[in-house]
Amino acid sequence: MIKPLTKLLNPLVKTVAGRRLVPMMARVQHVGRRSGTVYVTPTSAAVAGDAIVVPLSFGNRSDWACNVRAAGHCIVQLRGRRYYAAQPRFVDGVDAKQLVHQAFNAIERFGFKLLGVRQFLLLRSQTIG
Repeated sequence: MIKPLTKLLNPLVKTVAGRRLVPMMARVQHVGRRSGTVYVTPTSAAVAGDAIVVPLSFGNRSDWACNVRAAGHCIVQLRGRRYYAAQPRFVDGVDAKQLVHQAFNAIERFGFKLLGVRQFLLLRSQTIG
């Protein structure tokens, strides 16, 4: 039920994601692995130290996640800041537990359980603006 709604909601969410007053929503700018086209995808994300933690609601097979992995980097806009994010790694919830606890509060983590999030994308980040 959620997947069809994303096609309707993504354009709206893209306009607010990544802004300073929208704490958990990020904009991920990535390049298509086949087309070379630049895309922007809204998603949840948070920073923990020098890592960006992205819950993968649809697993690691979504086009945007595959694009980031293939390119090896992306640009993430989160809380009004832009990050160069590289070294993407897909990890399961057990392996990401410590970073997830640092990055997200208890309510957010509970939401991941409700949504069935079992995988996370971890990226090394550097602030670029």
